Amino acid sequence: MTLMQPRDLTGTVVAVTGASAGIGRATTEALVAAGANVVVGARRLERLTDLADELGTDRVVPVQMDVREPADNARLVRTALERFGRLDSVVANTGIGSYGSVLDGSDEDVRTMVDTNFTGTVFTVRAALPTMLEAGAGDVVIVASVASFRGGADEAVYAGTKFAQQGFAGSIDRELREKGIRVTTINPAGVETEFAIGKGRTEGDPSLSEYLRPEMVAHAVVTTLQQPREMRTQSWAMWSMGQGS
Repeated sequence: MTLMQPRDLTGTVVAVTGASAGIGRATTEALVAAGANVVVGARRLERLTDLADELGTDRVVPVQMDVREPADNARLVRTALERFGRLDSVVANTGIGSYGSVLDGSDEDVRTMVDTNFTGTVFTVRAALPTMLEAGAGDVVIVASVASFRGGADEAVYAGTKFAQQGFAGSIDRELREKGIRVTTINPAGVETEFAIGKGRTEGDPSLSEYLRPEMVAHAVVTTLQQPREMRTQSWAMWSMGQGS
């Protein structure tokens, strides 16, 4: 029997959006530990700079950006090419959400959520793909949510954006698989991050102790990228042992 060995990520280049906190930050840390070089994007440049200083500016390059802007996504990719000469993978992680009725929040809140979670994902992927297609190989990882399979009663608009990400990922998987591009959605249940606090949950909420932790989701991202290139995972749904499904 031949044992499959994890794909070595040493020297590969990964772009990660939403990297200033939570899942994006944990994913960056895990990728660097696995040997990858990472270009990190987010709106909060100071946090990105601190992350690069902590992990090594030779391994992590910060880019201030808004995923809703195509030019910003293009600059993220351009930075990877200028700094490291390649781009092997992209992790579209930026997302915002809230808990509450479909009628809660302003029209602008709803528009911002849809544009960030879905349109931003599309622009990030569109920016990354030309380089991967030219190389004939690459990975697109989209951090979605278990809400994309069964939206809860208090997250209708958020769940809708995650359903959209799932549909987008499935379509581009069918489009790109024969061209060497793997597409995966990582679908966590609730994660104990800033994302969860302040949008219907508060610091110290007892339910947060049973949530997934960011490093658990980061583990899933890195494991996905470490798969032998002969295989792919379309969707990874995950819960903590304390969460119901």
